[in-house]
Amino acid sequence: MSQAPIGIIGGTGISHLTEFQVTGRRVVPTPFGEPSAPVMVGHLGGRDALLITRHGSGHTIPPHLVNYRANLWALKHLGARRIVAVGSVGGIHEALAPGQLVAPDQIIDYTWGRPCTIHEALDVPVVHTEFTEPYSAPVRSLILEAGSRAGVTIRDGGVYGATQGPRLETAAEIERMRRDGCDMVGMTGMPEAIVAREMDLEYALCALVINWAAGRGEGDIHGQIERHIAGCMGKVRSILAVLQEPA
Repeated sequence: MSQAPIGIIGGTGISHLTEFQVTGRRVVPTPFGEPSAPVMVGHLGGRDALLITRHGSGHTIPPHLVNYRANLWALKHLGARRIVAVGSVGGIHEALAPGQLVAPDQIIDYTWGRPCTIHEALDVPVVHTEFTEPYSAPVRSLILEAGSRAGVTIRDGGVYGATQGPRLETAAEIERMRRDGCDMVGMTGMPEAIVAREMDLEYALCALVINWAAGRGEGDIHGQIERHIAGCMGKVRSILAVLQEPA
């Protein structure tokens, strides 16, 4: 390949990305165990691409049990250097109503107990990975520019609050997160972002706002998700189809 394939990590609906021309599937053993699913190899928007479903082929792996390290290792092993992740979130900020897309630029991590680093050896110096800016600026620009080409509005910037799951949050927890500065809440943003950084992968997220976070809007949360997930995934598919990574 003349250019490194772009890696895509997706959640609900991503396996139905018809714009992705699959040429094969690779089962990749990793030092961290099995990835969530085989990596789909193919072409997207005229370039080589790799796609893995974060929650498994049947969406059966809950957020706290996703093998984030294995997923990222597999993509890197197959040649990816830049990763575009797709993930669903609940809107906390009043401007992040369901149906919108956002490219966050910061993270607050509320998760616990998840394997969160590749640096676990006790016989080497401790590694303190620099994480001031958790998302890759070039990959964020790649996502935003694709949105512009596709005619899809993507909010530029915001703070992603990563919670443990798989349960949804209480209204009090969301209010605390709002006071902390979180604009959206999701369950898969960490440790995915930091593991990507440790593996020297450029990584950014395109977040789908598919519901109001607890206590922030009216109506049943699951009903909101059902109403908005298909429309948001349609926008994401349009964006991924026109990704034009520079050589």
